[in-house]
Amino acid sequence: MAEYQTLDLIQEITRNDGTRYFELGNIYMNGIAERCALDGYIKMVRIVQLNIPHGTSVRIYEQYINETYTFPDLHPDHWEEWAKPEGKVKDAYDEILRANHVG
Repeated sequence: MAEYQTLDLIQEITRNDGTRYFELGNIYMNGIAERCALDGYIKMVRIVQLNIPHGTSVRIYEQYINETYTFPDLHPDHWEEWAKPEGKVKDAYDEILRANHVG
């Protein structure tokens, strides 16, 4: 799937080792995460915030994700955790979580 993805929700991903992290996504990516959980690539996923405001921080993070990663098809063979490089991208990610009272 190569088209641009709009990120509008926050999910909590539980890795197989039991550690957790938050990730932005959308209904499509939540479906992929659910499939990955069923297939054992991650332990669990749950949506913690729907319809997040699409402000500057979300646009910065969304652009980075769309330019850096290829979105999986409906039959993923792994779960790819998105890196959050220090600087503008990490600052935007942290601001999104703070603004949505997550984390």
